[in-house]
Amino acid sequence: MEVPSTKINANQLEPTKKRKKKTKTETECHWFGFPFLPQAFAASPRFSPPPSPPSRLSSPSFHSSHSPSFYFSRLFPSPLAGCSRHGLRRVSMDSTSPEVSASVDSVAEGLKNQSLNSDDRGVGGSSVEHQAKKKLEDLKWDNSFVRELPGDPLTDIIPREVLHACYSNVLPSVEVDSPQLVAWSESVANLLDLDPQEFQRPDFPLLFSGASSLVGVSPYAQCYGGHQFGMWAGQLGDGRAITLGEILNSRSERWELQLKGAGKTPYSRSADGLAVLRSSVREFLCSEAMHSLGIPTTRALCLLTTGTLVTRDMFYDGNPKEEPGAIICRVAQSFLRFGSYQIHTSRGKDDYKIVRALADYVIRHHFPHIENMSSSQSLSFSTDDKDSSVIDLTLNKYAAWTVEVAERTASLIARWQGVGFTHGVLNTDNMSILGLTIDYGPFGFLDAFDPSFTPNTTDLPGRRYCFANQPDIGLWNIAQFASTLSAAGLINDKEANYAMERYGDKFMDDYQSIMTKKLGLPKYNKQLIGKLLNNMAVDKVDYTNFFRLLSNVKADPSIPEKELLVPLKAVLLDIGKERKEAWASWVKTYIEELAGSGISDEERKASMDAVNPKYILRNYLCQSAIDAAEQGDFGEVRRLLKIMERPYDEQPGMEKYARLPPAWAYRPGVRMLSCSS
Repeated sequence: MEVPSTKINANQLEPTKKRKKKTKTETECHWFGFPFLPQAFAASPRFSPPPSPPSRLSSPSFHSSHSPSFYFSRLFPSPLAGCSRHGLRRVSMDSTSPEVSASVDSVAEGLKNQSLNSDDRGVGGSSVEHQAKKKLEDLKWDNSFVRELPGDPLTDIIPREVLHACYSNVLPSVEVDSPQLVAWSESVANLLDLDPQEFQRPDFPLLFSGASSLVGVSPYAQCYGGHQFGMWAGQLGDGRAITLGEILNSRSERWELQLKGAGKTPYSRSADGLAVLRSSVREFLCSEAMHSLGIPTTRALCLLTTGTLVTRDMFYDGNPKEEPGAIICRVAQSFLRFGSYQIHTSRGKDDYKIVRALADYVIRHHFPHIENMSSSQSLSFSTDDKDSSVIDLTLNKYAAWTVEVAERTASLIARWQGVGFTHGVLNTDNMSILGLTIDYGPFGFLDAFDPSFTPNTTDLPGRRYCFANQPDIGLWNIAQFASTLSAAGLINDKEANYAMERYGDKFMDDYQSIMTKKLGLPKYNKQLIGKLLNNMAVDKVDYTNFFRLLSNVKADPSIPEKELLVPLKAVLLDIGKERKEAWASWVKTYIEELAGSGISDEERKASMDAVNPKYILRNYLCQSAIDAAEQGDFGEVRRLLKIMERPYDEQPGMEKYARLPPAWAYRPGVRMLSCSS
């Protein structure tokens, strides 16, 4: 998002708009567990809710086989304990008495409006100026990560504990034999100012497999840790991903290029540092599909086969087999994760300075609006504590940054819920500091609506990372991140609590807005949406196709009852009389709500089709492309890429890509996968 081109004086900012006071029912609607479902749904005999989310009250303990156990010295209470959803009051900086309860719609937006640097841009940039395209040799490399942060003094790739360092210098070492270019993204090439003709170079596969070196790169593997399935796992790091460096484009945007599957690093542990075509096709396609859906994500420049075979035990059942090897070039403004900070805090006080250095680095390069803040009434808050202390985000850049990370994460997960995306492995090492979807492993989009769906066989039977749990897990991960910064002395407990409070507010605001638009409603209707999702879960209705067809319903209360379900008949399959009556009742109420909006059917359909995709990257579509690619036919991978670049368009002739999964899609390794790749 681009910062306004003129400098802003804090005194010129308009006062934050007060929110409409919540009714008692709305205030008591707990967003944990089922943020989009009424309590009656959780109790439905047709639905078994997933297990309770991990407690936000417990402080994580860190331990490592190479260092003594470390425990956070501070425990801070639940972000919702002792206060309402908007329990932090905005106060005037020149007054000792709090004003009426209010909350800014987005603290992150307020922070950006405080920037005094008119040239700064947020994640992704926004300029669309035409620029001359460059050859690979002419790209501008500026490797700030290795220049500004402490690195590993050793240069070997022996698996080991890497101490007091953010990265290890390492060169790609994968063996290749006539590598081939499978697919590429011209959209990502444009981000880098790269001439698309460069993909046709004979040496392109060698350069992006790491077999030949690009001019200007400074390759490294990042050191990080993380909580995996709720347990501290110690050092993890880039075990098979090697970052080549950072490219500065003509818009001064910084983009990191990373080769996944390029060989061993000090963080590979007992693994081989390689990747297979199966998982690489999935990540390449989903990275670009998510971008086209409008969801923040890492990107993918290209996908190559190595020409060699890699052994994998796909189901962890003792039956490994050889698969084609592959490398994907991932692109993001930063691959820093929550775990990038956790690992250094876990090692004790001597490494707290690294946590601060990493925070300074990411704020300087990726949150520049936070560097130049001024005191503003809209960014100062009074707590409901006995001491009525004031939280002023402009006085502590680390607190302001933590709040923005929390809000970006909440907004990201709200968008996932809107399109029915389930990540599958929401460990803290898979949480982007920029609020991007990162590390595509056993992901899956909902087919039949099932809140307990998890695409990850490793997540069974607990279903910690199932679709319905994602908002809760997002908060749990933010709590671990805030704990890390609190232990390192960057933020205090009240600031940590406020970041988590903002996560809850931001998620609910964004999710409600998304669902309101998906239904084409004039305003959010909790009961109507809750009943709809209840019906969809009971009858296992296809999530994507239902919302796409819903735009065909006319806002005409005079439609005969027997015709109410005609626009939805393609998705309401094999339901009995009782269920048809339940659906007819819902559609009738929905039509009544639409009729009072004053919006024409044509206008509403256009707006709904713009937010409800016709095409999503269903797992069976990926598998069809993988099966062909493993036989040397890359046409289906490229065809899927083109279709997923326009998910909201009708695309006549491509209707088969919007069909429900066939019977074979439910075989092991298609709809559900393991973490092995």
